[in-house]
Amino acid sequence: MNKLTRFGVSIEDDLLKQFEKLNAKKKYSNRSEAIRDLIRDKLANEKIKDINSLSFGVISFVYNHHKGDVQKKLNNIQHDFLKSIVFTTHVHIDHENCLEIIILKEKAGKIKSISDNLLALKGVEQGKLTLMASYK
Repeated sequence: MNKLTRFGVSIEDDLLKQFEKLNAKKKYSNRSEAIRDLIRDKLANEKIKDINSLSFGVISFVYNHHKGDVQKKLNNIQHDFLKSIVFTTHVHIDHENCLEIIILKEKAGKIKSISDNLLALKGVEQGKLTLMASYK
């Protein structure tokens, strides 16, 4: 465990009240852990802004497999980036729609590019990329 350093923070009363409500809602054991979590999150978000940083991406999307050759195009893109893909899963929502989730480990810029290619396909109804990195 790293050495802990204590420091003081000045904060407006209203902001502190909101922070305390959030801490209670999120079940933080104390303010210090909540502040550490906020700092780690901010550092990780800054890291993924660097397109060359090693990152992890989760691309989730819903598509209609009856529209054109969307399933074939989705498979082709995934095969093109096989080395970046760690895991995929496929869920049948109903007779027409499917949910697909892809987990990737790659440079942030490449993950964004792969996501853009997948989510722009005709037949993809809705999609989202979640990009994460270690804060260190």
